[in-house]
Amino acid sequence: MAEFTAPELSATVPDESGPVALLLLAAGASTRMGRPKQLLPWQGRSLLRHAAETAVASGCRPIVLVTGALHNELLPEISGLPVRAVRNPAWETGMASSLQAGLATVAGANPTAILVVLADQPLVTPVLLRQLVALQQRTQAPAVAAAYGGTLGVPAVFSQALFPELQRLQGAQGANRLLTKLGAAVGRVDFPDGLLDVDTPEQYATLLAAG
Repeated sequence: MAEFTAPELSATVPDESGPVALLLLAAGASTRMGRPKQLLPWQGRSLLRHAAETAVASGCRPIVLVTGALHNELLPEISGLPVRAVRNPAWETGMASSLQAGLATVAGANPTAILVVLADQPLVTPVLLRQLVALQQRTQAPAVAAAYGGTLGVPAVFSQALFPELQRLQGAQGANRLLTKLGAAVGRVDFPDGLLDVDTPEQYATLLAAG
């Protein structure tokens, strides 16, 4: 697997090979949380606003927020940011339909790759996102993913060659299924903090306790 160890990258994503789009997925109903996790406060703003600002700072363009269970309620969280929102009407079928809604929205930009980010991973940083994209562009790996907990997952970058595979996913099949299929062909960037996402009240409490 390709490794990336550079501590810092420039403030923008290299553009030698064309635009890299970013899909910020926030379509779920937060069933396990019991309230919209996208709107939970953290460090003076909502989790979604934090994720959207992180996405913008990655240098990727275009950026698409994919909503589902909530749409109008989430729009104020991206106010003033260069982020387009699209609602996935089939959000209840699972993550595959959200990926496909995002892909359809960015198709006109003809991106060479897409970066998939979730709104419930608040410890993701712009530096991590830039590292993922830079490694994929440098190595031309079919995908580059964050490594945590002995596995590979999102945030992850997928090359244009994999768009048909993403479009064929169904139901709850998310990007992780494709990463597993690709195996050793996937590049990796270590991200130990990826173990913490915010799906339950207990995980949210852990996040708050971590500051």
